[in-house]
Amino acid sequence: MRSVKAALGWLVTISVTITTLIILVAYRSDVGLQLIAVFAIIASLLVTQFVAHSLATPVLEMTSASRAMARGEYGRRVAVSRRDELGDLAHAFNRMAADLQAADRHRKELVANVSHELRTPIAGLRAVLENVVDGVSEADPRTMATALRQTERLGRLVEQLLDLSRLENGVVPLQAGFFQVEPYLSAVLGDASVAQKRGNGRTDVRLRLDVTPVALRAYADRERLDQVVTNLVDNAVKHSPHGGQVTVVARPGQLPGGLVIEVLDEGPGIPPEQRELVFERFGRGTIDGVTPRDGGTGLGLAIARWAVDLHGGTIAVAESRRGCRIRLTIPGNAKANS
Repeated sequence: MRSVKAALGWLVTISVTITTLIILVAYRSDVGLQLIAVFAIIASLLVTQFVAHSLATPVLEMTSASRAMARGEYGRRVAVSRRDELGDLAHAFNRMAADLQAADRHRKELVANVSHELRTPIAGLRAVLENVVDGVSEADPRTMATALRQTERLGRLVEQLLDLSRLENGVVPLQAGFFQVEPYLSAVLGDASVAQKRGNGRTDVRLRLDVTPVALRAYADRERLDQVVTNLVDNAVKHSPHGGQVTVVARPGQLPGGLVIEVLDEGPGIPPEQRELVFERFGRGTIDGVTPRDGGTGLGLAIARWAVDLHGGTIAVAESRRGCRIRLTIPGNAKANS
């Protein structure tokens, strides 16, 4: 049956039909009316029991699975053998169970990854301070600079986690508006260059900006876009070879205010099978099966994807002959032309 209502209708129809047939047989035989009534009741009860069992089985199975899920057993599923509303409910229940299982897995992975990432800078900072307290090291500028780098790393991780939490919960409103792309990206790259020189000494990597047309205007939230471009440039610089170059290309999108930005580097690139992984929380690419030690926290590209999603745009790894090319698109505003 494709409907519970139809099943109940057939139950009534079959019960009435059986009773009618038995009464007709009684009229043509010498069987007593009382005996015929007993046969009719028994037949109706058997049919009712069969239909009730078929209707109650999936409900009881889902009840048992729900109790198991309440205990944290998210791997339970219910068998789907019906094509009616109960079958649809069973399909929905299984999808919900799969989503809860995935959410529980992500939660455990997040706790494990956050614990791991926090442990590293805290352990480094503790080691530096213990050496100073024990007299092993002097509290000179070099030692304090090491402690400062660990503190900054810890601060960046906490800030990224807070940004990601706000983005996921939708509490970061967009404050979009039109702006000139070329001076905006020049300022972003200037800040990124200063941060790179102070953070890891990558003064050997050149940053190049290519905006066409020069008077290009875009419609977006500049603060959120700043997060995206800064993360992309930071990753590109980290994975660039000595003396390499990172190029930021900006082109107009299809709609008024639309924008297409590409960040290209000359590094080893991202294998095709890892191009979705790098945008997941704590997802990191590998080179020859080894995760680079300077690969960051694995949150930057996740934050970039969330920020682009807020704009209704897309971000992905594009094909490139050399290095890595990441392309992001901002749709702009079709209702605004100026």
